[in-house]
Amino acid sequence: MPGRCDPPDRRDRTHTERRLTPMMAPMTFGLLVGGLLGLVGGGGSILAVPALVYGVGMPLTAAIPSSLLVVGASSAVALLPRLRQGLNWTLALIIGATGGITAYAGTLVNRMLDQRTLLVVFAAIMILAGIRMFMPTKSSTGSCYNAGRSVRWRRCLPKALATGVVVGFLTGLLGVGGGFLIVPALTLVLGLPMALAVGTSLAIIVINSMGGFISHLGNIDVDWKNTVVFTVTAMAASLLAGRLGRSLPDKALKHGFAILVMLVAGYVIVQAFMV
Repeated sequence: MPGRCDPPDRRDRTHTERRLTPMMAPMTFGLLVGGLLGLVGGGGSILAVPALVYGVGMPLTAAIPSSLLVVGASSAVALLPRLRQGLNWTLALIIGATGGITAYAGTLVNRMLDQRTLLVVFAAIMILAGIRMFMPTKSSTGSCYNAGRSVRWRRCLPKALATGVVVGFLTGLLGVGGGFLIVPALTLVLGLPMALAVGTSLAIIVINSMGGFISHLGNIDVDWKNTVVFTVTAMAASLLAGRLGRSLPDKALKHGFAILVMLVAGYVIVQAFMV
């Protein structure tokens, strides 16, 4: 009965492929998102929603709260190798709390503006930040950061509050994660070295993600199976990348982040004109 043996084989093979392939998508994108967060303290946020929608196949209503869970958990894990000397908790709390308030105002304004215009503005901000991060910085002149990882609060507090206001508002206005905005702000405005900016950015992202996820609790529709696979993979990748990032030179991290920012800016411009 050879004719009846082939179809079951094909069916078994197809069934196995169906069982394995759906899990590959959240695992692959989880590696990418977690790796970016662990290395450069940003990038995962802006990629998580498109990855969940186009890569995993979630509806947008489920992808948004899922991305907040993925990014928040991955950022928290990526913080572990940096807890002792890789971040400034006070700055993270000030900027995170201030940004959380102004992000709400940015979200209200977002609803009144053309989305294509917003995407182009966002891309322009990222390109300018990327170019600026390629330029050499003069020691710590004008910065609020001291050697020894201490902060000159008299000079720094107004800058930190202003950074939280602007970054939070832009995050709400543009509807994306703040990592691409926070890291340049910490390095260019506050004068933190890149290694310290990455850890502080991760702490801010954890705070913002928690707030965002809580705001969705009343109306959550999450694909828990794919979300858990995505989150666990992203957490593992972010932990490994975080350990690797600590050993990389400050200049390499800064230039790598600048390249990533400009690549994403190009992608955003393309998406803006495809809408």
